[in-house]
Amino acid sequence: MPSAMKIAIIDDEKDMRQSISQWLALSGYDTEAFPSAEEALKVLGPDYPGIVVTDIKMPGMDGMQFLKKLMGNDSSLPVIMITGHGDVPMAVEAMRMGAYDFLEKPFNPDRMSQLAKKATTARRMTLDSRALRRELSDGGQLMKKLIGASPVMARLKEDILDLGQADGHVLIEGETGTGKTLVAHALHAVGSRAGKKFVLVSCSAHEEEALMKRLFGPVQPEDSRLPAVEEARGGTLVLEDIEALSEAAQSRLLTFINDEGTPPETRIVAISNMQEQDRTCEDAMRPDLFYRLASLRITVPPLRQRGEDILTLFTRFSEQFADDYGCEAPQVSAQEAAQLLQAPWPGNVRQLFNVAERAVLQERRGSGTIASLLMSDHQDMQPVMTTEGKPLKEYVEAFERMLIDNTMRRHKGSIASVMDELCLPRRTLNEKMAKYGLQRSDYLS
Repeated sequence: MPSAMKIAIIDDEKDMRQSISQWLALSGYDTEAFPSAEEALKVLGPDYPGIVVTDIKMPGMDGMQFLKKLMGNDSSLPVIMITGHGDVPMAVEAMRMGAYDFLEKPFNPDRMSQLAKKATTARRMTLDSRALRRELSDGGQLMKKLIGASPVMARLKEDILDLGQADGHVLIEGETGTGKTLVAHALHAVGSRAGKKFVLVSCSAHEEEALMKRLFGPVQPEDSRLPAVEEARGGTLVLEDIEALSEAAQSRLLTFINDEGTPPETRIVAISNMQEQDRTCEDAMRPDLFYRLASLRITVPPLRQRGEDILTLFTRFSEQFADDYGCEAPQVSAQEAAQLLQAPWPGNVRQLFNVAERAVLQERRGSGTIASLLMSDHQDMQPVMTTEGKPLKEYVEAFERMLIDNTMRRHKGSIASVMDELCLPRRTLNEKMAKYGLQRSDYLS
């Protein structure tokens, strides 16, 4: 759950600092007070997790000089200025310099709380956006998000690492909910364009005229951004639902690609959902464009082909939701593990994610089973599943691996605690961990 935002209060008058601090603390904020701008600057770095409330008239560095320093360090930091009656013009100038807002003394405490709420909300959005951008530019972190050790996932990760270093355009195919957009982010993050722009456009989310304008322009004076082909120049342009492009849009895109030359300045990653339908992406596109975009291809595997990854993903998702909802994650029985492994999963990872959340909510409520959730999602499933040609040994081993993994995670790698809970001797536990590729070091906190 997100932590409380901080509010730094800077005023040379002790009584004013204390009164503002007490009022905002009562409103639920984590406050810290400083007698001078110089003291505050020792703490207020570029990613300060909160906002600033400062007086304008102070000895030494005044509020205007302080604001200039803060904006130089982090121009998105919300700064609320406190001014006396005669200093309103100065406060207006401060807002031109980047201040968030100002309060004129004597001010209404409720007005202070309202401003703090707006400013902290804006700050949280800024910091979340920065964290996401950092995460999406970190190839290592993105590869970790591609959870799973199944052969098809190992091959997918190898393809991402290989094609990430190439210059050609890429076509990503796969069913809905398999994680194709995450793969596109990973391709960008592990390649030479990692520090450049990543621009994503959904071709099915716009009417044709709006899509043509979003992709190719022209730019009007009131527009806040460049056309996508210009915005992404030198980086990666991702086109989701590429098959939704009209013939006119396909023609414009082909012209853009031809003008780019080889190697292209801007890499295009096309994403198609048509693999699961009767028609293919190739059927929906003009051949010359299709073969330009599909010079390199990645197929993201459906969840039903990923074996034990299903249990690993379910465990991770349910632990995440259990933390969010403040309850225990559900314990999966051997029968439920088999049912998770054999479910058809037409919605793939996205559907599994939703089932995990509902399972946690059931656990918090104290009723329901994972099997009942699967039955509601798949009406044709029977309570007792068949192995559909797979040997029972595979399901037993998958469940055993999940059980040891979950127990090791819960006990943070304590071998003694795991041995005690699972009633296993040390040698047997070691042998099974080696068999399933589980390393104690991965669980140490």
